[in-house]
Amino acid sequence: MACSMKFSTTQLNPIHGFVSLGPIRPDLVKPNRVGFRVSASGEPDLSVEVNGLKLPNPFVIGSGPPGTNYTVMKRAFDEGWGAVIAKTVSLDASKVINVTPRYARLKVGGANGSAKGQIIGWQNIELISDRPLETMLKEFKQLKLEYPDRILIASIMEEYNKVAWEELIDRVEQTGIDAFEINFSCPHGMPERRMGAAVGQDCALLEEVCGWINAKATVPVWAKMTPNITDITQPAKVALNSGCEGIAAINTIMSVMGINLTTLRPEPCVEGYSTPGGYSAKAVHPIALAKVMSIAKMMKSEFSEDRSLSAIGGVESGADAAEFILLGANTVQVCTGVMMHGYPLVKKLCSELQDFMKMHNFSTIEDFRGVSLDYFTTHTDLVKRQKEAIQQRKAIRKGLQSDKDWTGDGFVKETESMVSN
Repeated sequence: MACSMKFSTTQLNPIHGFVSLGPIRPDLVKPNRVGFRVSASGEPDLSVEVNGLKLPNPFVIGSGPPGTNYTVMKRAFDEGWGAVIAKTVSLDASKVINVTPRYARLKVGGANGSAKGQIIGWQNIELISDRPLETMLKEFKQLKLEYPDRILIASIMEEYNKVAWEELIDRVEQTGIDAFEINFSCPHGMPERRMGAAVGQDCALLEEVCGWINAKATVPVWAKMTPNITDITQPAKVALNSGCEGIAAINTIMSVMGINLTTLRPEPCVEGYSTPGGYSAKAVHPIALAKVMSIAKMMKSEFSEDRSLSAIGGVESGADAAEFILLGANTVQVCTGVMMHGYPLVKKLCSELQDFMKMHNFSTIEDFRGVSLDYFTTHTDLVKRQKEAIQQRKAIRKGLQSDKDWTGDGFVKETESMVSN
């Protein structure tokens, strides 16, 4: 490989917690690396290009409260987020009625509702945007006027109605947004209207709706997948085959946060009652990694590289993001992390990701995107690999096979190779 590289085992970084468990296989590193390129700031280059969209960094505000109105989306751009996905909109916001409280948290070292401990889980029973569509459209347009070079993505969801989908797409596109993310994955609220996960869990329905959307949309379309399904690669494959340029995964996991052992009522508690909702934050990160890995392997084997993958799930550090990118993600979304740590979190994410890149001498995101994907295999293959490794180690321990193999120069080492203790 004609490039300057350094592949070595690294130590624990006491600030960011990055650890290398051993040398990286040069054959799995992207071949387009030429030396160690840095940005004008002297740091590794975090910029990415996805489906023709140019982002200053891979960190994207995930659809939800952090993208719910002009003020907060403007704040996200000002803080330096690579892109913003607005909270999901539909044609008739009057049907969307939220309740309060609508969040519940799970903390380490305490029962549900404990005031102590690190937050590792977050549940919401929040619906899509309850603001009038016309209001959201005006704000999209204003944001694109003020930030013409920044990426604004509209998240949309509609009932099972072709005309409604076409109208929504047309009206939203007129604001100048850069792409769509289609919410096929909201786990709660309005399933009777065949919205959200009700579509994402039904591949036949998904194929039909994706067909409507991609026949109308003139900007890139990402399909947001639900993890509440047996095999997430199936709907992802349907969406891509139906014309979507990218996949976003995962949305929240259906959950019951817990029961208050004093009141005996579920959380979050609304007038004494609750309903299952979407689970997010750090606790879902390993599940999200597995889902993203499965989708990435499917996309690598069956689709061209111009299709994109936006990873979501428990990202609060540069290390969390690096893991997703190592599995093949082009971008990384953050929603609950912003709700917990604020919009300035992006500076920490960028700094920590650059530290990781410098540690491995990566100069761009593409240098390490997907590098870890080929290390995943089947359990049967793991058994085979371990058997072969054990046999190889035994062969080494056996030493010489015949008296003719003895040499004068290596006599001591050859003797030691056949000692058992």
